[in-house]
Amino acid sequence: MIRAGIIGATGYAGGELVRILTGHKEAEIKWYGSRSYIDQKYAGVYQNMFRIVEDVCRDDNLKELAEQVDVIFTATPQGFLASVLEEGILEKVKVVDLSADYRIKDVSVYEKWYGIPHRSPQFIKEAVYGLCEVNRAQIQKARLVANPGCYPTCSTLAVYPLAKEGLIDMHTLIIDAKSGTSGAGRGAKVANLYCEVNENIKAYGVASHRHTPEIEEQLSYASGENVTLNFTPHLVPMNRGILITAYASLKACRQPDGTTALPTERQVRAAYEKYYANERFVRFLEDGVCPETKWVEGSNYVDINVKVDSRTNRVIMMGAMDNLVKGAAGQAVQNMNLLFGLPEEEGLLMPPMFP
Repeated sequence: MIRAGIIGATGYAGGELVRILTGHKEAEIKWYGSRSYIDQKYAGVYQNMFRIVEDVCRDDNLKELAEQVDVIFTATPQGFLASVLEEGILEKVKVVDLSADYRIKDVSVYEKWYGIPHRSPQFIKEAVYGLCEVNRAQIQKARLVANPGCYPTCSTLAVYPLAKEGLIDMHTLIIDAKSGTSGAGRGAKVANLYCEVNENIKAYGVASHRHTPEIEEQLSYASGENVTLNFTPHLVPMNRGILITAYASLKACRQPDGTTALPTERQVRAAYEKYYANERFVRFLEDGVCPETKWVEGSNYVDINVKVDSRTNRVIMMGAMDNLVKGAAGQAVQNMNLLFGLPEEEGLLMPPMFP
């Protein structure tokens, strides 16, 4: 059995890690770390775990934890892991970090967008960006995995095939995103109170959301060019879910007859089939079916579709997923499975919940 420890086990992402790992056949949780609830029963924090989890919450001592487990999940605020990670820890355990501390390769970009100094930049280069569908081979050999953000996961997967195949003009890319309130975490914030969120939808982080450079970096790798884009997230009154709608101009490509022309809808769809036909957790939908958050809730699936607008010569790329599962805990477990040579889907085959 893989012995797992979770730091930040009482946040929303940490709670999802507990829920998923409790049903994992090859893993057991040995440490429920929570600075806010030390010595309190975990089931007293999350009553859904009553008579399922009997352990109490412990502190966030990574050095002690590394002596007792095989993998550490850090579902913590930005800056925590970077401030405590040491070579001695990585020599003993694998680490899957759900924060942004090691996602962005340029430390100056991280410090600019997150507004804090990076305390362990020496580990940034070796950290593998844990988007399993793109970096599977690198993840399998890693010690430190930077679990992608929720918006970047959905955005990158929705756009990736067309960026990779060079079928869109990356300079025209615009991403509109919508998320449920759990994406903001479990901390008390006035903007997330029921009366503030209910019966309302609002943009936030306009031209300044900190997931922007992460999306740009990953799509730059995919397209082979420096990508700068507009990313605008919105908060919607639901618990879970992310919906991405991205727009870009089509780019002329070489046709079978040797001529150059804009790609057809068939060619665009073929690009998605090429990359996702064999992916367990990316569901490329039938033509004309738009992704909806209710059909992925509680699951590790991402639903994706695409539509060519021949009137404007633009393409609309769409994606939907659960921000706490594929956008956080589920993807973290998917990364753990890869790290330890397990079937990638182990513990993650729960169908989406409905209603």
